[in-house]
Amino acid sequence: MLSTPHLNIYHNFVKHRHTDLPKWTLSPRETTLPPEVDALSPRTIPFCGHIKGGMRPGKKILIMGIVGLNPESFDISLTCGDLEDPPADVAIELKADFVDKQFLRNACVSGEWGEEETPIPYFPFIPDQPFRIEILCEHPRFRIFVDGHQLFDFYHRVETLSAIDTIRIRGNLQLTKLG
Repeated sequence: MLSTPHLNIYHNFVKHRHTDLPKWTLSPRETTLPPEVDALSPRTIPFCGHIKGGMRPGKKILIMGIVGLNPESFDISLTCGDLEDPPADVAIELKADFVDKQFLRNACVSGEWGEEETPIPYFPFIPDQPFRIEILCEHPRFRIFVDGHQLFDFYHRVETLSAIDTIRIRGNLQLTKLG
């Protein structure tokens, strides 16, 4: 295996290192790319990756990308495992809906979707433009930032934070960085 670069996040500090163990791994069901293709290249949408150690208060997930030219939607989910049948618990699903200019969020626990949350002060995404989403895990909630501005909070519905160990990204976007 080739040595690959990775970012380790410790509180709010980022440490760059090379390792033989990938931080993010692709699920074989999600891609048909050859193994030598970089897992973080823009061609890997849909993406399914493992969050090492699961979530915990203070841990931050960074997603950077470029919105598609004529997007309908894209979504980002943090889940407990990568099973699709039966589906895993979804701790948070963020869906950017360009038709209705909504940034929706919801969770699914034991196969039951909760009430979808919709209010946002503004729709932060523009077709064919870059974006930066940060998902900060705090004790009672996820705090969501887009392009450096706090957009909303989403209170935990999945209580065991360490079980939240998978990230899924799909839709009309190009993934440029994940950390």
